[in-house]
Amino acid sequence: MWDDVTATALPEHVDAVIALALAAGPRCGDTVVVAVDGPSGSGKTTLALGVRDALAERTGGEVGLVHMDEIYPGWDGLAAAPGLLAEQVLAPLSQGEAAAHRLWSWVRDTWVGIRVVPPVPLLVVEGCGSSVGAARPYVAVAVFVEADRDLRRARGLARDGAAYEPHWDRWAAQEAELFAGDRTRRCADLVVDTSSL
Repeated sequence: MWDDVTATALPEHVDAVIALALAAGPRCGDTVVVAVDGPSGSGKTTLALGVRDALAERTGGEVGLVHMDEIYPGWDGLAAAPGLLAEQVLAPLSQGEAAAHRLWSWVRDTWVGIRVVPPVPLLVVEGCGSSVGAARPYVAVAVFVEADRDLRRARGLARDGAAYEPHWDRWAAQEAELFAGDRTRRCADLVVDTSSL
């Protein structure tokens, strides 16, 4: 599944994100939010994990991590997710409060619980839509991760198997609409291409 990551991000990609994060001022209260956005199968989770771990090592502090895959309300919920992220996570953090977002179960096709997100100096949010719409004003560093479409599809299906295959085109159409309407790639502080990985 999406959280079963075994790959390692390229050090130069991690270093580029970290340089921006450490130079950025917070736009979410006292929290610097790094959004790792981009289409499915591009390598967002791999990069986000590498960035979180490297930031924690460099700063010696706690670095939070939020996965959009836990926030999307199902296969047709991409457009709603940035608003849910802003409302449930980023707005409370901007006020110095602990946040909590609902957890979506892809197996049960329903909400199944709550995940608490405590205030931290650095927060990495990864997933499609993490830097768009209502979420954008809170994001200090927006990263857009991309790769060749066929490669992304192969990665996605290898990761999620048969469960994802019937939904790939449906989800990709939502991504294309979201990114085109928001100009997400153009608004990013950094674009990372993982096609060579």
